[in-house]
Amino acid sequence: MTLRLEKKGKIAHLLIDRPNKRNAFTQAMWELFPELLADAVADDAVRVLMVHASTENSAFCAGADIGEFGAGSTDPEWRAKNQAAIGKVQHDLAQAAKPTIAVIDGDCVGGGCGIALACDMRIAGPQARFGITPAKLGLVYPLHDTKLLVDAVGPSQAKRILFTGQILPAAEALRIGLITILADDPYAEAEALADTMASVSSHSQQMSKHIVRRILDGQADDDEASSALFDAAFESDDFKEGVSAFLEKRKPEF
Repeated sequence: MTLRLEKKGKIAHLLIDRPNKRNAFTQAMWELFPELLADAVADDAVRVLMVHASTENSAFCAGADIGEFGAGSTDPEWRAKNQAAIGKVQHDLAQAAKPTIAVIDGDCVGGGCGIALACDMRIAGPQARFGITPAKLGLVYPLHDTKLLVDAVGPSQAKRILFTGQILPAAEALRIGLITILADDPYAEAEALADTMASVSSHSQQMSKHIVRRILDGQADDDEASSALFDAAFESDDFKEGVSAFLEKRKPEF
């Protein structure tokens, strides 16, 4: 098993489990990922999804499986199938309704960095390293994936990363906004953050994520749809529970 989903209370873990190959992705893994993601999103008990290696102190993902990629890249049919599978992972993860956290404790390169960028937040340990390296192979990074990179670090730093193919240490990744939090124990930090997120309104989180995505996709002002989201929240069960808990001086149960 190279990918698996584990659910622990309100937190789901999508585990990359190919440590002997530095968690490099095969075509089968790209195709399986959206199925596991959909399972987590569809489960009402799951509030937050964490994506990480199955083993601590190992690579998050070293990118594509070089053996498979080298053999298949000369076949246009295989390339199209591979790119479609990768694109679906990136789109589905970026658009997932629930909060997502990538936990990175080692190398996060190529397609692995793309997976991390498609998550809402990236929490990394001091040994983590990041790189997007198509320039070293004469390849072109896809537009959607490039947009996720630009959204995270801005156009100038995105160009630097893409133009050079350099591998960046965790401290530098934090400085330019490629990661959200740098922690000595990224797994404990991510668990604490996920627990906090699981304790507040899922409706508020999901609508906020939707609005942030619309802003990143170019919307600058409210329209009828965004105004309706604001108004509808006042009729939601989460709002009623939040107000009741505030008045009764207790912790809300969302």
